[in-house]
Amino acid sequence: MTETPDILRAATPEQRDACLAIREAVFVQEQQVPPEMEWDEHDATALHFLALREGRPLATARVVFKEGGRVAKIGRVAVRAEARGSGLGAALMRAVEADPALRRVERCVLEAQLHAIPFYERLGYAASGEVFLDAGIPHRFMAKAMPPR
Repeated sequence: MTETPDILRAATPEQRDACLAIREAVFVQEQQVPPEMEWDEHDATALHFLALREGRPLATARVVFKEGGRVAKIGRVAVRAEARGSGLGAALMRAVEADPALRRVERCVLEAQLHAIPFYERLGYAASGEVFLDAGIPHRFMAKAMPPR
């Protein structure tokens, strides 16, 4: 899979459903996150992003704005197993950070599963704080200052 991905803000019900299906496959099925912990009140209002290759939905992320829009919490970053290691996750993260909806954001934050910390560090995020469990999976808080735009 070397084709340049299409990364878009999910705007239609079909695109949002594709985002949720990726999360279902990665978090609920693969990682055994209980469904009641995966779906939350933020899903209705968050920005959802979808990455496709050759028209196939392969990765997703969502953004919830905090602190009056100065902080973007990026979460539910999921890449289907078949697309991992292809650069799609990094392309998705760069597209999320560059989206016009984030132009006033001063800082992006996320809660990374421990195995994903090196991935986020390569994108400029720094881990802080103690390890904590979310859905029984060890995580750490990470943040990245965003340049003014």
